[in-house]
Parts: sequence; C-alpha cells; structure tokens
Amino acid sequence: MRENKLRTLFAQKQMALTGWVSMGDSLLTEVIASCGYDAVTVDLQHGLFSIESAVPMLQAISSTGAVPLVRCSENGLGEINKLLDAGAYGVICPLINTAEDAERFVRACHYSPRGGRSYGPARGFLYGGADYFSEANRTILTLAMIETNQGFANAEAILQVPDLDGIFIGPADLNIEMGLVPDNYEAPQLNDAIRSLVDLGKRHGKYVGIFAGTMDMAQRMKEFGLDLIAPGTDIQLLKAEATRRIAALR
Repeated sequence: MRENKLRTLFAQKQMALTGWVSMGDSLLTEVIASCGYDAVTVDLQHGLFSIESAVPMLQAISSTGAVPLVRCSENGLGEINKLLDAGAYGVICPLINTAEDAERFVRACHYSPRGGRSYGPARGFLYGGADYFSEANRTILTLAMIETNQGFANAEAILQVPDLDGIFIGPADLNIEMGLVPDNYEAPQLNDAIRSLVDLGKRHGKYVGIFAGTMDMAQRMKEFGLDLIAPGTDIQLLKAEATRRIAALR
C-alpha cells in the first residue's frame, strides 16, 4: 500500500504542514496541493460542499505528493466509510468529547476485527494499491478533534482509546467554550490548554495537530512542538494575498 508520509514524518519527529481546502473546487485543491504541503485536508464540516465534490478534490490531491486528508462533517459511519473508500488517507473527526465518541470514530475507520468499516474501497485500491485491504487499518490516520471543554477535560481518556492515532485541536471553538472570542489566538488560557494537550500527546506517543488562524500562531505552534499544523484555509490565503497585492498597488 502507498506510504502515508505523515506517519513517516511522525516517526522521524518532524513537523508536517497541511493545506486546508473549503471552497469545493478541484482545480483550486490541486493548486494548493502543488505548493509543497505534506498533506491537504478536504473540509466537509465547514466547507460548503458534499461528498460528490470531495471525490474530485481527493483526485486532485493525488496528482501531487501531498497526503489526502479529510475532515468529516460528523462522527458517522456512513460518511466516513465513503470518504475512506474515495481514497482519504486520514480522517479528522470533529467534536470528539468522550472516549466513547473516539471509540465510535475509530471503529468507523477500521475493518473488522478492530472496527465496523464496510468493505468497498472503490477508489482506495486506485490510490492505495492492490493490498489496500490488508494494510488500510495500519495506514489510515485517525485524529479526534478536541474543541470543547468536555473534550479537553476527557483528552487523556480519549488519547488512550486503542488505535486512535492522535488528536487535532480546534482553537476557535475551544476559545468560544472558554468564554473568549474565536480568533483570540494569543489568549494565555488557550495557549496553556494547547501546551497541556501537546504534553499529553507526547506522554502517550500520539499525534497532535492544530489549525493555526494566523502566521504568528503557526510559528508559536511550531515552537510548542505540534506534529501537524494547518496554517490557514484556501479562503484565508486567497484573501490575504489579494489584499496584499491591492494594498501594494494603491
């Protein structure tokens, strides 16, 4: 089966960067994926599109060396199965609040005997290879999002769920849960929480990723020792560069 480069980088203790696409366009996805990211995440939770649009986006990522990741819209077997069948090599699952939530997520991502994933990897064979079935359980990356007070309180129990590879921190929602505004990425309360989650991840030998809303935050997350950083969405990048060029010419 094709290598999951994120697992390789993690084993080498090297930070990885993921692009983040939420506009539902395969050409834009291909452009983002060709920029040098280690992975690209197709966002079905907040992206304004469905699985029908996600498939050509995953195909576009496959034309590059980036690992195709998805953020599913919810912790549901049906959608997760389809995304994995379409060739996703890792799943970020939102709103994991308990170890039971994490267990349900892990089962959706694994074939029996570990899980309840149904067999039908139509595109998985094309991207992963002929030995997809025998290797998928140990190749697909599973990351549970920690983005609520309940999830934060249960983070250690979540990290101890067997075969869960790690967590992905949602800082904006975590800010809201803490009574802060979503984009207050400098808040000491938030940064203390992030550091504690990184420490927990390292203690349990698990992967820890995060979405970074600003470049200052992304640099700080690198210093904190995050394994995977998403330094902005396609929309944010497009707006920032357009604004910069307009300002330079005005």
